[in-house]
Amino acid sequence: MTELMIISGLVLLICITSSKVLYKFGVPILLIFILLGMLFGSDGMVGIYFDNYELTKQLCSIGLIFIMFFGGFGTNWNMAKPVAIPSILMSSLGVIITAGVTGMFCHMVIGTSLLEGLLIGAIAASTDAASVFAVLRSQKLNLKGSLASLLEVESGSNDPIAYMLTLILLTLMNNSGVELIAPMVIKQIAFGLAIGFILAKLSVYILRHSNFEIEGFYTIFITAIAILSYAFSEYLGGNGYLSVYISGIIIGNSRIPLKKSLVHFFDGISWIMQIMLFFMLGLLSFPSKLPNVFGIAMAISIFMIVIARPLATFIVLAKFKFSNKEKLFISWVGLRGAASVVFAIYAVTQGVAIENDIFHIIFFIALLSVGIQGSLIPTVARKLDLVDDNTPVLKTFNDYDGEISSKLIEVNVDEGNKWANKSIIDSNIPDDILIVMIKRKEQVLIPKGSTIIKTGDILVLSGDRIEELIQL
Repeated sequence: MTELMIISGLVLLICITSSKVLYKFGVPILLIFILLGMLFGSDGMVGIYFDNYELTKQLCSIGLIFIMFFGGFGTNWNMAKPVAIPSILMSSLGVIITAGVTGMFCHMVIGTSLLEGLLIGAIAASTDAASVFAVLRSQKLNLKGSLASLLEVESGSNDPIAYMLTLILLTLMNNSGVELIAPMVIKQIAFGLAIGFILAKLSVYILRHSNFEIEGFYTIFITAIAILSYAFSEYLGGNGYLSVYISGIIIGNSRIPLKKSLVHFFDGISWIMQIMLFFMLGLLSFPSKLPNVFGIAMAISIFMIVIARPLATFIVLAKFKFSNKEKLFISWVGLRGAASVVFAIYAVTQGVAIENDIFHIIFFIALLSVGIQGSLIPTVARKLDLVDDNTPVLKTFNDYDGEISSKLIEVNVDEGNKWANKSIIDSNIPDDILIVMIKRKEQVLIPKGSTIIKTGDILVLSGDRIEELIQL
């Protein structure tokens, strides 16, 4: 056990330190973690033999819960709302088109069976949000218009659709019957949406009206909600990943106590899970088997980059006001990543008859996609003149602080003041206005979201729009 702890600690340190160097050059962090896993794995320099697909599936499923929850939690919905419809269409219809076209290519050109070809297409259809935004953040690369928001919502929400398509095809390949497909799809969507929505709304209500004495309890509470969103949904036959993502969006875009601290906490948890997930996928792979799938994986990769993804993008966005340059860039950013490899593991552990080495095919596709497409994202964006140097990309995320104001103003809460007898979180004070302290008679109070503002209080406010707020 001690040896395992030492190895785990060293792996985390190596992943962080190595990524610090390569991060600056725009190398996707996903690629770094996977390559380190391969280095430690069966065919690598360290030589840790590991081929437990079932254990990897279980651990990676847990990792995806937190990655997808933070994907929703960290999304700034105000920025994303204008492109919500095209984003959702790209994450649903776009995934279906990509999967279908790729599946037919595998069947007609590569020679797989129809169902196996469609399975490969479904597994490879989702895009990797972590890699895209790691590149955008590292390069401080903001995109013109609403491209960043569209890519964020699309890449964050298409994993549940790809997962559902994968389950459908595995059901068909298992000869379980076509009549089971429709009920499964309905349950996946209905329970996935309902459970995520209900738990999120209930959580927001509890957080707004509870006053936990220990601040750490807020993080524990939301962690429990993220786990329950997935578990309840899966137990009832719903799409657990959809539930987690929906609950993350709702909670992350609601006024809750200690929100900024929560964002940073789940950012850290998400990165730990990504390191674990990506490293284990690299550890599970056998690089000696990659040459055997080189031809198939290369053909599928080129087809998806050149034909499948652009075709889906141009069809879905045909009725929306996106230029051809923007559509080309959206097509290019369709990175295949960790979720696709995890879904491939699902396929391997289901016990269905699969002729090809689907894990290593998808693994190689992910390596090529992240290594080539991911590294070239900044270059492609600049070549297409889609870079906005005047606006920071972090505005797309909930953890963006912007410029910190040094302006402090004292506001007296008189009788009839709109904030009187309301909690801070219910007072509708904008997020960019900070209550630094509350002076109440001889006391100085450190404000919390649940703190009640009383008549006679003096609020010390910080922000650039305080005068505008007071006049409202």
